[in-house]
Amino acid sequence: MISASSVVFVGFILWTLLLLVLMEVIRCRLVLGGKVPANGFTPDNAGLSPFMQRLARAHANCLENLPVFGGLLLFAIATDRTAITDPLAWLFLGARVFQSLVHLSSLTPTAVTIRFAAFSVQMGIGVYWAFALLVAQL
Repeated sequence: MISASSVVFVGFILWTLLLLVLMEVIRCRLVLGGKVPANGFTPDNAGLSPFMQRLARAHANCLENLPVFGGLLLFAIATDRTAITDPLAWLFLGARVFQSLVHLSSLTPTAVTIRFAAFSVQMGIGVYWAFALLVAQL
């Protein structure tokens, strides 16, 4: 049977990829519509709509965090310790997706606070996983 950790690991990658695909679809439309030259994009989507700038940042945030949280999940999978990560894996992925969706929706102080709360959930889970995985190896 496949573990929740395995599904969530792939889910995190898939979510990151979906954000990238969305950004590239919008960029293609801008190029094909003659609004932006093919070489007119920056990594942060500067000069484009606020949504596109938030999308670039939400995607970058997933990329920045994938090595840490994905690494913990992958370590648990590789060492057959998914009993440690499975119970909170779905909550972790839900918090990650929710954080991105809030990021895409707004940059108001309330939205930023909500986004930080979602990230705090992920950090708390990550710290727990790291210590629990370490202790299990001793």
